[in-house]
Amino acid sequence: MSGVSGRVLVVDDNKVIRQLIRVNLELEGFEVVTAADGAECLDVVHRVRPDVVTLDVVMPRLDGIKTAERLRADPRTSHLPVAIISACGEHEAAGGAVPRVDAFLAKPFEPTELVRVVRQLMHRERRERPDAAGPDSGEEPAAVDGAEEQDPRRARSTRGMR
Repeated sequence: MSGVSGRVLVVDDNKVIRQLIRVNLELEGFEVVTAADGAECLDVVHRVRPDVVTLDVVMPRLDGIKTAERLRADPRTSHLPVAIISACGEHEAAGGAVPRVDAFLAKPFEPTELVRVVRQLMHRERRERPDAAGPDSGEEPAAVDGAEEQDPRRARSTRGMR
């Protein structure tokens, strides 16, 4: 594969984590844009038009859960694949009320798992363009279940990077 594989908007208040995610994705050919919190994400998402968004949960101004809810509520971004990347467990993240997200990756994570999840979400997004079909019309890849359905043991198995 040549050139850029797609654009990812990485949202995390921790600069080191943003850089870690950025480097791992750029090494795999993705273009990466970063934001320090949910409010900044909502400011730039329409300008950068990412193919995938990754969100931390605990952030200042606007946390990842509220950001995901706002992305889903906006018709311009409701189709975007969203992955939560957080040290919080899935059910801890919002008291079990995580909005419809496409993947959950626990921190610390393996870089290969991060790349795998983003690639799968990227492929799903390309199959399910909002002008071709509704955002819920296609099937998600089996390996990237919705956060509310994913086996929490599987999410925890991604730990390994410190």
